[in-house]
Amino acid sequence: MYAVIVTGGKQYKVTVGEEIFIEKLEGESGETVTFDTVLAIGSESGLQAGNAVSTAKVTGEIVRQGKNKKIVIYKYKAKKGYRRKNGHRQPYTRVRITAINA
Repeated sequence: MYAVIVTGGKQYKVTVGEEIFIEKLEGESGETVTFDTVLAIGSESGLQAGNAVSTAKVTGEIVRQGKNKKIVIYKYKAKKGYRRKNGHRQPYTRVRITAINA
């Protein structure tokens, strides 16, 4: 069984027991989170979508909070002496999916 959820402006296909990296959520390690926006649920019997999954929920447990690798942003303008170097580390939350309630 799998589900398609929406969080952080992105869609994720998840199964029970899977760990996913998503945009940062508030909470500490070990806390439970619920994803209410479920787009579809698939199983051996077929795919359910639309009003059939309007009450479905996916629950997960926060495994850890962290930051991705640093990316370097470098801006310059040729022959003008303008140079800017900047870095960014995007925060993320690692979540283990514990249940899909259809």
